[in-house]
Amino acid sequence: MLDRVTIPADLRELPEDDLRQLADELRTELIDAVSVTGGHLGAGLGVVELTVALHYVFDTPHDRLIWDVGHQAYPHKILTGRRDRIRTLRMGGGLSGFTRRAESEYDPFGAAHSSTSISAGLGMAVARDLKGDEPRNVICVIGDGAMSAGMAYEAMNNAGSMKSRLIVILNDNDMSIAPPVGAMSAYLSRLLSSKSFLSLRQIAKEMAKHFPKPFGDAARRAEEYARGFVTGGTLFEELGFYYVGPIDGHNLDHLLPVLKNVRDSEEGGPVLIHVVTKKGHGYPPAEKSADKYHGVVKFDVVTGAQSKPKSVAPAYQNVFAKALIEEAKHDDRIVAITAAMPSGTGLNLFAQQFPERCFDVGIAEQHAVTFAAGLACEGMRPFCAIYSTFLQRAYDQVVHDVAIQRLPVRFAMDRAGLVGADGATHAGSFDLAYLGCLPGFVIMAAADEAELVHMVATCTAIDDRPSAVRYPRGEGTGVPLPERGTPLPIGKGRIIREGTTVALLSLGTRLQECLKAASELAGYGLSTTVADARFAKPLDTELVERLAREHEVLITIEEAAIGGFGSHVLHHLAHRGMLDHGLKVRPMVLPDRFIDHNTPQAQYEEAGLNARHIVAMAIAALGRKVNLSARA
Repeated sequence: MLDRVTIPADLRELPEDDLRQLADELRTELIDAVSVTGGHLGAGLGVVELTVALHYVFDTPHDRLIWDVGHQAYPHKILTGRRDRIRTLRMGGGLSGFTRRAESEYDPFGAAHSSTSISAGLGMAVARDLKGDEPRNVICVIGDGAMSAGMAYEAMNNAGSMKSRLIVILNDNDMSIAPPVGAMSAYLSRLLSSKSFLSLRQIAKEMAKHFPKPFGDAARRAEEYARGFVTGGTLFEELGFYYVGPIDGHNLDHLLPVLKNVRDSEEGGPVLIHVVTKKGHGYPPAEKSADKYHGVVKFDVVTGAQSKPKSVAPAYQNVFAKALIEEAKHDDRIVAITAAMPSGTGLNLFAQQFPERCFDVGIAEQHAVTFAAGLACEGMRPFCAIYSTFLQRAYDQVVHDVAIQRLPVRFAMDRAGLVGADGATHAGSFDLAYLGCLPGFVIMAAADEAELVHMVATCTAIDDRPSAVRYPRGEGTGVPLPERGTPLPIGKGRIIREGTTVALLSLGTRLQECLKAASELAGYGLSTTVADARFAKPLDTELVERLAREHEVLITIEEAAIGGFGSHVLHHLAHRGMLDHGLKVRPMVLPDRFIDHNTPQAQYEEAGLNARHIVAMAIAALGRKVNLSARA
């Protein structure tokens, strides 16, 4: 059946009786594809039937279908002309793991960070109305987790005050809002979405206008709260949405009539359809462990066993968590905060040891930061563990609630630098620039996992200002780890290797590439110093000036965009007059473009931040010509 569907128009030619078989085949195709590529599995399995129903009922791409986050969009990609490339997911040159406007006309809005769909959808709906375009539906699919973010409610509040027609599908896959659904709730949903009920509701509203105000208000409230009592939708009604649900998101007999009723309704304003699904539905291993199969590497379809290579070193996130646990054993003021990423940040390990001192606030980075600020006001020592790319969402709170008040909130920024298969949306490219410009911040970058342990101890000890430590995704280098960290001298780097001609000043885990480059430069007769800055702020001005005085070339290397560490080094040298007498300074940063998904090694190769690029930069700065490709 799936072979007959290349695009949704083909799907809409099928009789409804065939859709169950199509959904089963789509689920099988999804499992097989992700077993080869890895990626997000559980969320996609949970929306197979919903995806089929939406494309069957609505006229995509003329009707706009927006998937929040996008990690549940693999079935959507298979049905929208990308099945032949689905086994290139998240690979270099292949399909993105998220929706992407440049990839398909069926992706009207790119996503990878959550809770943006309703805002974007409302914008599209209002644009449609202002332009006087032919009628088109705008449908936003958002999960119950994404609905924990304030932005979703800001958008709903705005949408509820307007007359623009917008359809929001709340995909409740955690049973966090609704009771179990069944025949009665399916019946109620069909009734509430039907033309007859909508007409009666409109009549009731019109009649209420002619009653004296107290009676009119009472009539309106009676209708809303009666439906709220049997469906649980009062919150959404108060925000101005017409609520339908909950309905079983795996039952096409329930889904199709409700979607058709809403599609065909002539009522204006926003509608919310509450659909209950189960992550991993239809694949037993994923049903048993939704968290484990949310994101997977390659796996065996029959057993569900994932093909994880044996680790030679611990993952940075676990090193951070264990270091924080050690500090917390000695200091009961330490608390940890995450924004819906307990396992991604390693704080699930911290929570096992200190459940009352670990807080998962949901997808609410803004709240997480200000919550941490409040804790700091009362003398606690909060660690706010948020991916670098997600901390961007809370920048105003970092500036206004933390930095200006000089509160000792400690930021643990996981996934710094390039992150591989998740691509540009998840890369931690900008934190050195956006934090480095804030007065009073202490900013560190770990060169290896042992350094991370010491930097966690350093953050703990800093009690008079905010601090941050950045570290990458994935495994460390395999260096021995201390039992507990030792606080580092604030704003002091270290010399790793002494030389005389070229100085390589590294911040972060490019240090290993700098050491490789130094060894290769030695083969060209160039003596090279390698230094680890450790701190982006405050800058080790003594170290920087020494390297500038004693070398012909000074190269700074960082896994971040322009405006970060190298910019601070150049600023200092310029004001000290040390650029006036022949010193050659070359900052190496991520290029001024977004780098697509690939392996991290390939991404850093594209970014020009591997050892051979450092060698080339040094030789070019000295005015020498060498055939580097022969030695690469």
